[in-house]
Amino acid sequence: SSKGFTILRVGVSPELGKTSLIMSLVSEEFPDEVPLRAEEITIPADVTPERVPTHIVDYSEAEQSEEQLYQEISKANVICIVYSVNSKKSIEKVTSHWIPLINDRTDKDSRVPLILVGNKSDLVEHSSMETILPIMNQFQDIETCVECSAKNLKNISELFYYAQKAVLHPTGPLYCPEEKELKLSCIKALTRIFKITDLDNDGILNDNELNFFQRTCFNTPLAPQALEDVKNVVRRNMADGVKDNGLTLKGFLFLHTLFIQRGRHETTWTVLRRFGYDDDLELTQEYLFPIIKIPPDCTTELNHNAYLFLQSVFDKHDKDRDCALSPEEVKDLFKVFPYMPWGPDVNNTVCTNDKGWITYQGYLSQWTLTTYLDVQRSLEYLGYLGYSIVYEQESQAAAITVTRSKRIDLQKKQTQRSVFRCNVFGAAGSGKSGFLQAFLGRNLQRQKQIRETHKSYYAISTTYVYGQEKYLLLHEAIPDVDFLSEEELACDVVCLVYDVNDPRSFEYCAKVYKQYFIDSKTPCVVIAAKSDLHEVRQHYSLSPHDFCRKHKLHPPQSFTCNTTTVPTKDLYTRLTTMAMYPARHFQSHLSAACHLRLLPLPACCITVKTRVFVSFRSHARLRCMCSCNRCTYCLCQSLLKLELLRSVKAQLRRVVHNRHMAQADLKNSTFWLRASLGATVCAVLGFAMYRALLKQR
Repeated sequence: SSKGFTILRVGVSPELGKTSLIMSLVSEEFPDEVPLRAEEITIPADVTPERVPTHIVDYSEAEQSEEQLYQEISKANVICIVYSVNSKKSIEKVTSHWIPLINDRTDKDSRVPLILVGNKSDLVEHSSMETILPIMNQFQDIETCVECSAKNLKNISELFYYAQKAVLHPTGPLYCPEEKELKLSCIKALTRIFKITDLDNDGILNDNELNFFQRTCFNTPLAPQALEDVKNVVRRNMADGVKDNGLTLKGFLFLHTLFIQRGRHETTWTVLRRFGYDDDLELTQEYLFPIIKIPPDCTTELNHNAYLFLQSVFDKHDKDRDCALSPEEVKDLFKVFPYMPWGPDVNNTVCTNDKGWITYQGYLSQWTLTTYLDVQRSLEYLGYLGYSIVYEQESQAAAITVTRSKRIDLQKKQTQRSVFRCNVFGAAGSGKSGFLQAFLGRNLQRQKQIRETHKSYYAISTTYVYGQEKYLLLHEAIPDVDFLSEEELACDVVCLVYDVNDPRSFEYCAKVYKQYFIDSKTPCVVIAAKSDLHEVRQHYSLSPHDFCRKHKLHPPQSFTCNTTTVPTKDLYTRLTTMAMYPARHFQSHLSAACHLRLLPLPACCITVKTRVFVSFRSHARLRCMCSCNRCTYCLCQSLLKLELLRSVKAQLRRVVHNRHMAQADLKNSTFWLRASLGATVCAVLGFAMYRALLKQR
């Protein structure tokens, strides 16, 4: 901690020399006069081995009360219990008085590490370790024992080094002395680290992966001979610690056990802290949730490096190379998580294969959805996977792109976003769920297999708009017309779904539109769902077509998922296009005057860097995506769809294919032929005069 830590020194009596130890550390010489209690001393960070400020507090029974002692115990990070190596009574006092007193004043789950300090080692020739070792084995909180001499300055600096080490690199969370093995929480943390470092997921750390681990934790690679020495140590002690000249998980755990047993706790702690763990072996909040600022009206997306990382994670766990994750492969992927983040509803949110397994596209779509809806959760998930470690970034925030404000996008009439949200409104039973599932390529037959408990209110997949891959996120809103949350109103495009076979279905759509979106800048589309059924008259003052015409909306779009094949994505592509270019959608409805001008093709009919001008021959190969009813192509198409010309076409086909027609039919066909020619001439002359008038203006 940047605030440092506190060392509390306690002892049985002033004759033990605990105060003289502090004075010797500070002055580097034995003091002639020693007070009953030394004042609190702060050692600056730049003179300590761990670069952490250290506060040393001395307690004296002669000058301080028990209440003051209890306060100091509660504030201490490590407690040094001083005894005299030449006094058995002082050693007995350690177990009979001090350790029980300290344990009574601290929580069992957060015990303060203890260090036994044997002072006055200059007065005896023998060591007290034989007496102390049983005590250390009895009490797990004792980190170590140091014998020193304040008079000869023996082990004085080592004493404070071990005190710092006991705080910064405690043994307790890592190792169980009685069992002589790593604790379960430590094994769990090191296993996650092993899986992140195992870049090819083969269960073995090869030389490249070991060097990656070494550079990540210690900023330096291991020499080839050093790598072999490490593996040889494991080979000599474990039969299955090395496999195919690589380190297995068992060998990896054995190495850390060996480090701890040899007193090199700092090695294991350096590894753990590099991978985001705190003193309790929990991932820190700073690691999982780095600060990221998201201004209002902006959205969050994954950037290119994040998608590359997620792709590598997918490839790492797709062992059968079928471009889909089986349930076992999904479990293996999320073993580095403390919980399973994806439930069964995810399989009904993204694309799956015929077996119901999440495909590669569905996998990326789910990550895109999480980042868009809950960026903090996405940061957490990336933290569990070790994004910042593998890609050597400061934090997971480097994987997130915060988009430009939608208001600026509208002003500039262009956007750089790749994820667009469509909220789907409709009365209960109108077909909203079917509309969402059809986007994932599921017809009505496949939708019937979905359990009600596994239902999802979201669907996300990709669409292609003018050759660019975009994500369209569909959200099924709760059918409560009287209350819609800000989340349900904040979207890029709105779908109003009604059932053509239910006479009361459209009324809900009309109410939602008039109450929330009539003055909104959000494009709206009316969907006539279940179009395979018989269409009935809606119990509303206006028919759906008249309603759309009155409010200058596109005509209702017919939709059905009751097909034998995979439902088409044309309608979803159109929704994405409207979400990308909302300004163009509203420009077509600004005034009726726009319908009276002869305009070139809008940008939605533009191919790559080439404006396609009106040519009936070229348009025969294209479809106008705008449906604006105002460009030249749309006007001509409307003319060609007139009932008069349709009947002429039908008569002409009959003439061509019926060589043995009667004389009366011939006269009738001649009449229709003349009528069609006259209509064509009138249309051409009308357009010519119209363009001449426009030029004069």
